[in-house]
Amino acid sequence: MVKETGFYDILGVKPNASPDELKRAYRKLALKYHPDKNPTEGEKFKQISQAYEVLSDAKKRDIYDRGGEKAIKEGGPGGGGGGNFASPMDIFDLFFGGGSRMHRERKGKNIVHQISVTLEDLYNGATRKLSVQKNAICERCEGRGSRKGAAQMCMTCHGTGMQVRVHQLLPGMVQQVSTVCHSCQGQGQRISQKDRCKACGGRKILRQKKILEVHIDKGMRDGQKIMFHGEGDQEPGLEPGDIIIVLDQQEHPRFIRRGEDLTMSMELQLVEALCGFQKPVLTLDNRTLLVTSRPGELIKPGDTKCVCNEGMPMHRRPFEKGRLIIHFSVVFPKANFLPKNKLKELERYLPVKVDAEQPESMDDDLYIYADLEDCDLENRKRHRHQHYYMDEDDYASTGGVQCQTS
Repeated sequence: MVKETGFYDILGVKPNASPDELKRAYRKLALKYHPDKNPTEGEKFKQISQAYEVLSDAKKRDIYDRGGEKAIKEGGPGGGGGGNFASPMDIFDLFFGGGSRMHRERKGKNIVHQISVTLEDLYNGATRKLSVQKNAICERCEGRGSRKGAAQMCMTCHGTGMQVRVHQLLPGMVQQVSTVCHSCQGQGQRISQKDRCKACGGRKILRQKKILEVHIDKGMRDGQKIMFHGEGDQEPGLEPGDIIIVLDQQEHPRFIRRGEDLTMSMELQLVEALCGFQKPVLTLDNRTLLVTSRPGELIKPGDTKCVCNEGMPMHRRPFEKGRLIIHFSVVFPKANFLPKNKLKELERYLPVKVDAEQPESMDDDLYIYADLEDCDLENRKRHRHQHYYMDEDDYASTGGVQCQTS
């Protein structure tokens, strides 16, 4: 039992969720509420990142389960302090292949895209073309924003791009707040209107469309990332960011993937379950498997069988495959499908009945035979509901509840 479920509720998972389920939940929510996509959802993004930071760490998760968020902030049930959370952006970048905050300051912004793929794409491999918009350094001014030597240092911020303002909170208590310089908009330099680059208007960067070829290898998984290093946003003086492609697998109508295995359901008629069968199965690469039961083999309802080496190919080892796992259900024939004389004949081929033990002192004349009938529970509930709301006069006029006979 966990003390509180707040972090699990934020990620939309149950307290017994596996690490893979936590990853999938965080991935979808982080992409949905990322500030670049939803600027007004910064607080929600922060909560999602904090919840994942705790639950993805086995020790922190154990502390949280036993003592809740208070125990995390105090460093565990025994105290000890140290409950600071990492930056939400740090967690996001680490999860999607980025780096620490210092690394991010030396790089342009990463671009994260999610593409939808089918199970066939992951089985056979595929190539997709993706059009992305990114910031690129203006080639005309080489990222200066003006002709060479025309830019002047901003005297308001002295070239730092930031201004420090001091606010007095109480007598003897002040607060320093760093804000982007309003004079140069954080550029650290000022360019006169006549000297600005005609191509970028002094912004130093331009929006550019880039066509990427995304190669999906055989055996890749849902949520796997494909990195394009240095293809992200560019900014003067910084290393270009990366483009990160996240695979999002669609549901398949026939197969469910479980690691390297594929699972499916197969329905058999009773005669097939008892006497053998041959069933064609169309694979994800358009081959036809003829699934066959051996003579004398009995398939019971709920049985599970497998075909080796017919599952998903392993990533980077495509000639090795998992299993195709088949869950069987058996459809019984309709009532009275044979006349009584044929049933007696069929009974001769089936295993002998095992009679129930009978009390020795009981005579045949004292047996009460009970016939089975269909039980319509839903109809019974409706009748009970109707009688519950009958008026006394109606009840008296009907003479009580009557049994329906057929």
